[in-house]
Amino acid sequence: MLTREQVEQFQKDGYLVFESLIQGERLAYYKQVFDELVEQGAKLQEQVPHWTLELDENGMPQPGLLHKIQGVCVVDPRVIELAREPAITGRISALLEAEELDFFGTKFFPKLPHGGTSTHWHQDNYYFGTESDRIISCGTYLEDTDKENGCLRVVPGSHRMGKIVEHKKDPARHGRWTDVDESMAVDLVVPGGSVAIFSANILHGAYDNFSDRSRYSTAWHYLPRELNPEKFVRGEYNDRHDASALQSV
Repeated sequence: MLTREQVEQFQKDGYLVFESLIQGERLAYYKQVFDELVEQGAKLQEQVPHWTLELDENGMPQPGLLHKIQGVCVVDPRVIELAREPAITGRISALLEAEELDFFGTKFFPKLPHGGTSTHWHQDNYYFGTESDRIISCGTYLEDTDKENGCLRVVPGSHRMGKIVEHKKDPARHGRWTDVDESMAVDLVVPGGSVAIFSANILHGAYDNFSDRSRYSTAWHYLPRELNPEKFVRGEYNDRHDASALQSV
């Protein structure tokens, strides 16, 4: 499913992009699932478990403006189907040289028009408490994504630094972020249905969305089934799932 050149590129740059990997009825199905979740989010007047709202300049949640669903596969198990798409899991298996995979830490970012946010510069493994190179993150873009509506950005080769850099809290934003030399960054402008897979050690982030379009995306992380990071132990962490190939809809 991957060429030797693609494997070598992943080892060198730390990421691969597969444009329009999910298409047609499958893409429309997933888009409808997320439309329904966004409709639910629009009714929220305050943050509740799994659901976070966009923050204003004072760091206060803004009613009705969904920022993220953390544990989206727990909230809506239909999303598990996307994480199990063979076109995705087959490529991950090839990179990890592992036939049995799990995935964990599932997220949905609607990135709503006129200020929607997702993530700024960070390394996923900072949050996982590890430097393992056996975790591969995956972003799936349900809609066309470009600089204006908040595309993903990566620093090629930064997964080979051999360290987790310092991350700091910004009171006006969710999460903890770091600083990078943005002249080294690459913008991943892709059509809807595209999938980016990348090392959990790579520096990556995204622009905020200042367009009049949304930018639906999901993010989660694959690992060999036998790997058990302390924070995400199989059978104990409820947002860790079997990535066995999709059988039916």
